[in-house]
Amino acid sequence: MSPPGRPKGESRRAQPEAAPGSAGGADAPAPGRRRDRSTVLERAAARVVVALLWLVHLLPLAWVDAIGRALGALLLCVGGNRRRVARRNLELCLPELGRGARETLLREHFGWLGRSLVERGLLWYASPDRLRRLIRVEGDVGLAERSERPVMWLVPHFMALDVAGMATQLFQKRLVGSIYQSQSNPVFDAAMRRGRLRFGQGQVFSRHRDGALPLVRAIKRQGYAFFNLPDMDFGAEEAVFAPFFGVPAATLVAPARMARTLGMVVQPVVAEMLPGGQGWRVRFLPAWDGWPSGDDAADAAAMNAWIETEIRRLPAQYLWVHRRFKTRPPGELPLYGRRR
Repeated sequence: MSPPGRPKGESRRAQPEAAPGSAGGADAPAPGRRRDRSTVLERAAARVVVALLWLVHLLPLAWVDAIGRALGALLLCVGGNRRRVARRNLELCLPELGRGARETLLREHFGWLGRSLVERGLLWYASPDRLRRLIRVEGDVGLAERSERPVMWLVPHFMALDVAGMATQLFQKRLVGSIYQSQSNPVFDAAMRRGRLRFGQGQVFSRHRDGALPLVRAIKRQGYAFFNLPDMDFGAEEAVFAPFFGVPAATLVAPARMARTLGMVVQPVVAEMLPGGQGWRVRFLPAWDGWPSGDDAADAAAMNAWIETEIRRLPAQYLWVHRRFKTRPPGELPLYGRRR
């Protein structure tokens, strides 16, 4: 950050030289230097975290589950903003549960959240054979391999989302493309990309750096399947307000438009964590008929309604810490208040 400018009207008198080592003196670190040090420390801390995640893959899954739940309890205590967002989302989406039931669900949610973070070590570093033993696949996982038309997997943000991504690489042979949010820390970003691409069966494209065009080319020219995450709030642009648990939510129209333009088969996929050391379940559901319909609002509403149905099956494992209702229709007040 640059130092504040000279107040308006202040003369340009020379200031007395500060003693070495005093505040503002010659030995005071420049803002750029402080930022450089901060960046070095952040990268060093990230390397430590990545090393710990590597160690995780040596542990039994039951131990990973216990460690993850302990981390989730800690995050519930210290993650003030995320806790408030999740609590507010539960109030908006599941008011019929009552406050006590929602608080129980909130604690359970953070337990699954902690486990999802810790088990990245397994997903990024465990052997393919071990992952195949731990991932239970249900439904038609081979649809993309057989289909003459490109396939779009619609995968909502449940905690085991990355497990679904691994399943598309371990249990079928079609190349897979996805769009991801680049991480601000380059160490984490590189580790995530390596982990997700280590089987050499596809590519991930940065939302901000690459955009959608390279993905579209991969689908059209190389026959990629598209692993699509359709339920995030990226603002009002390229979105319509569709009901989500009865609340207007900015819902992306790109999935339906891309499927229509490229003539894609749309297959919904849901991933689930199983308790203890049992692993995960990934359900490849029947492909949708009549979607997209060509009506953006109707398609967005139908997609949200399906996601609602799946959330009611696994309410604690949905990503409630995301500000799903951040963008409001014109004239509506914010639903989350100010961040603290």
